[in-house]
Amino acid sequence: MAFESIKKALFPQGDDTESIEDESYDVDSKSISKAGSKMVLVEPRAYSESQTIADHLKGRNSVVVNLKRVTNDQAKRIIDFLSGTLYAIGGDMQKLGNGIYLCTPKNVNVEGRMSDAEEDKKAKAKIEDELDF
Repeated sequence: MAFESIKKALFPQGDDTESIEDESYDVDSKSISKAGSKMVLVEPRAYSESQTIADHLKGRNSVVVNLKRVTNDQAKRIIDFLSGTLYAIGGDMQKLGNGIYLCTPKNVNVEGRMSDAEEDKKAKAKIEDELDF
């Protein structure tokens, strides 16, 4: 009974609270696009910018992160932080090139993969070694 009176006070029009759960990741945000309409390009200069990148992901925006302006240690910490964020929101990360990553939230599907020239050389050398009699 008390729950019903609280529910009526909070949702006077009888809105269904179950449908609210999947609306957004960020409760404090006033307007979040369900479509994830933005692609954000970021070149962090310090680990402290990781949270800003995570906020973009929580807002359902895709982020391309260029880690070429940070040290290797900071780059590893940023990747670890973003990996945790992506795990929490069901997102994905793909390496596009040396130090460049595409981070996408759950609502964005990415088809295909970028190949790494170094990996291609190793695979080709391995095949050639196996075929060499």
